[in-house]
Amino acid sequence: MSQAVAGQTLSGTPQLTVPAVPVREIMPWLVFFAVLGMIAVYFVSAEQGATSLFAGTNIHEWVHDGRHLLGFPCH
Repeated sequence: MSQAVAGQTLSGTPQLTVPAVPVREIMPWLVFFAVLGMIAVYFVSAEQGATSLFAGTNIHEWVHDGRHLLGFPCH
């Protein structure tokens, strides 16, 4: 089936090609986001507990609602 558009004839449907992305290019990003995720989980779950890295309660207060939302007990 062909259609005339502004003096040009189009036939068929355009083919969409998805480029292959090598694992070598994705792996550094996966590692980076995995480390960021582990840091976030640490601060939400364990900071201000037995493995506290920072003194005071500032971090606990910043992540307090997230801690309850994810089901971690904090008090």
